[in-house]
Amino acid sequence: MIIQNSIDTIIIGGGLSGLTVAHFLQKYMPEARVTILEKTTSFGGAIRSFHQDGYLAEWGAHGFLDNVEASRELLADTGLDREAQMAPLDEFVRYICLNGKLNLIPQNPKKILKSNIVSLSTKLRVLGDLWKKPHPEEQTVADWAAHRFGAGLLPFVDAVLTGTYAGDHNRLSIDAVFPGIRALELENGSVIKGLIRKRKEAKEKQQTVPKRKLPSMVSFPQGMGRLPEALADGKNLVYSARVKSIRKKGDSWEVKTAEQTYQAGSVVLALTVNQSLSLLLSDAGLSGDKPPLNSIPEARIVTVAMGFGKSAEIPFGFGYLAPEQEKRFALGALFSTHMFPGRAPQGHMLLEALVGGRRHPEKLELDDDTLIQKAYADIKELIHLPDPPVFTRVLRSEHGIPQLEIGYPKLLAWRNNLVEKNPGLHVCGFGWGGIGINDMTKAAKQVAAAIAAGKAAKGETEVKGVYF
Repeated sequence: MIIQNSIDTIIIGGGLSGLTVAHFLQKYMPEARVTILEKTTSFGGAIRSFHQDGYLAEWGAHGFLDNVEASRELLADTGLDREAQMAPLDEFVRYICLNGKLNLIPQNPKKILKSNIVSLSTKLRVLGDLWKKPHPEEQTVADWAAHRFGAGLLPFVDAVLTGTYAGDHNRLSIDAVFPGIRALELENGSVIKGLIRKRKEAKEKQQTVPKRKLPSMVSFPQGMGRLPEALADGKNLVYSARVKSIRKKGDSWEVKTAEQTYQAGSVVLALTVNQSLSLLLSDAGLSGDKPPLNSIPEARIVTVAMGFGKSAEIPFGFGYLAPEQEKRFALGALFSTHMFPGRAPQGHMLLEALVGGRRHPEKLELDDDTLIQKAYADIKELIHLPDPPVFTRVLRSEHGIPQLEIGYPKLLAWRNNLVEKNPGLHVCGFGWGGIGINDMTKAAKQVAAAIAAGKAAKGETEVKGVYF
């Protein structure tokens, strides 16, 4: 077996996280020798675009918000900022399906409270947050939201988590999904009080608080696959390199694949949570306790891409989401050609329906024709689509969406303790601290900075905006 020694950092995983760690390492340490080991024959992980007959759809993420520094830095470094397509949230809208029809959701919380989409009693109950004492124990998002703001908002909470996790708000953990908001509540006794305090502190530091502009959704004319493509350029990627074990050997790390043994000063597991756990649990050479969980649930969805002609009356906006109480076939749909131009041939529109998720894995077992038929019938009840689609394709991604459910915060704490006890080991990737592109780029940048500084990476708890 060949042993390669002249490597400073080995990155396991050629998805977005691994490519981003390599990018920032190259930036912080231009002379560093970095090798990325990817088990498949291609890079990008779950981010992949679909092209056929003039239609452009996505197997995975459809975009990301431009409100995180690490992601903006990636765009500037790679020149993708000059290619990027922007869909501003303050210009576009999203809809929620309630009582069998689409209702427009304003992106501004004040506008939501002024609108008729929420009843007066539900609006008044939100103020109950000011006197409701926090429950310190870990809770589901549904239990937490009902306690703080009332059960009337649960359909909207459901929609938010359907859109991000394809998950179940009765299972997802508030401490895992919204740690920043949870910290505000626990520190101040109320989310509203915490937000008021933060705004007051900001005013004291800056004298004036600039008016916050809503972020924009970002994608590219070639689709989201353009992002990993740009990041992979110039990187030392080894394909079909399935890692069998990692082990500490003195001051270095040994990484074994079927073909080679690599040695490096540091190793990064840039994998999904379950892939990381599988690899870590297979090796007895690490310091630290066993993880509290051997795996976490994943939600899978299929995308039903449908192209329509001029007779379709798809409302302007990003798309819509359907809470579970509506009993719809699809979780929701994206109005792709409204978001980004060039997603369909001239005179046509593309709609991408999302099916399955944490609650309905049984729908993934349906054949393509049935999925198309049921998705079209479902959406036709909500949108005027007099003619059937002229183009259809079912996209079945092999990648699941990690579900940050009850017990996950203990797993994250275990990960943090593990890297502290094993200098040179770093763990990031899909599901570690979040599932969004911004979550992954931010964590990857922190890992690269930690490697450059010779220490363990530490995450930050922040209050994230909640958008539909």
